[in-house]
Amino acid sequence: MRTSARTIRVMAAVLPLGLALAACGGGGGDDTGSGEGGGGGDGDNTLTVWAWDPAFNIYALEEAEKVYQKENPDFTLEVQEVPWEDVQTRLTTLAQSQETGELPDIFLMQNNAFQKNVINYPDLFSDLSGSDVDFSEFPESVVAYSTVDDVNYGVPFDNGTAITALRTDVLEQAGYTVDDFTDITWDEFITLGEDVLAKTGQPLLSGQAGSSDMPVMMLQSAGASLFDEEGNPTIVDNDALLAAIDTYQRLVESGVYIEVNTWDEFINTLVNGTVAATVQGVWILGSIQSAEDQAGKWAVTNVPMLDGVEGATHYTANGGSSWAISSNADVELAQDFLAKTFAGSAELYDTILPTAGALANWIPASESDVYGEPQEFFGGDAVYSKVVGFAEQVPSNNTGAYYYEGRDAVSVAITNIMNGADPESALAEAQSTVEFAMGS
Repeated sequence: MRTSARTIRVMAAVLPLGLALAACGGGGGDDTGSGEGGGGGDGDNTLTVWAWDPAFNIYALEEAEKVYQKENPDFTLEVQEVPWEDVQTRLTTLAQSQETGELPDIFLMQNNAFQKNVINYPDLFSDLSGSDVDFSEFPESVVAYSTVDDVNYGVPFDNGTAITALRTDVLEQAGYTVDDFTDITWDEFITLGEDVLAKTGQPLLSGQAGSSDMPVMMLQSAGASLFDEEGNPTIVDNDALLAAIDTYQRLVESGVYIEVNTWDEFINTLVNGTVAATVQGVWILGSIQSAEDQAGKWAVTNVPMLDGVEGATHYTANGGSSWAISSNADVELAQDFLAKTFAGSAELYDTILPTAGALANWIPASESDVYGEPQEFFGGDAVYSKVVGFAEQVPSNNTGAYYYEGRDAVSVAITNIMNGADPESALAEAQSTVEFAMGS
């Protein structure tokens, strides 16, 4: 099994919290579609799609339909709003019942869940080997999420490239600029953060207690994973993971990083000025921009690098999604639609970026003037084209079939370590938990 992937874009317009969550791969909303399927290649030039979030993913589909209709005027998309959690439940149910005729032609899939579903339910997917999609036009690390045994099963859509976003006004009070936080290590970040805290009273970072988001982002920044290429857990004796957890612990203990209880509390720390920075998937910019009084006071740069870890870089990701074609699809029509829209239309991406902040992975879109426009909210910086450059340097890592079980087990281990447990013992217990889930 192979894993690799990469690319991305960035948010433009102000996005509410629900949008930001959708961009990172979450789902919401009620299912407004009829029935549970509707694909099947009946030759009527219609495709059915499952996707979540009307203002983000579904809006992008509606614009893609318009683009495709210019050459295919009788083409129609029938989009059913299905929350991500329900997409996963439906796929599991249909695979177990072998009712593949209930599948739509296309469905949206969280990147971190893509390999798991292809490996566990191969009969639900069509490969894209015969399509006109040029996968070299997407970041390698992003393509990897939907690649199994060197076969592509997905077309990347929104991205999760990670960025460091900083309040330049707070940095200025402490005598720093964004350049001081560019191309640095996490040790240097902690040192700078302690000084900013001492001089301004503001910590730099925040996040949910008990979440493995930050350590896992650090892990991927070094091209490391919780699993090896054969899908076996590598939680024990994983030097990059140990370094990431140690770094996270030092961030919290130094006061540079504050832990909160909920996602809403995390967002509030950004918009109300409790913290002066964040390291997160680029979709977080939508929430940041909801604080209109902070316009012009933010800047974006790359992420800190793990100290002393082989393969460490300043680039990583968190979240994102890709389009899958089902085994029940009108495969030829679905492949052509995706190839000429999400994998082939600069017009589409020029439309959805400023209107919905839909951050894409298709690299040629970054050549557009839209991506190069200065953004006043971020001090006039062309942050969208900047993040595209970050995306192309994100290391690939393996997710496999038990990615979420691995993350959950590591989250428990981190909580225990923060409460005084021995790191090696806590990680050994986490690995045992994952091995039990795998039936090993």
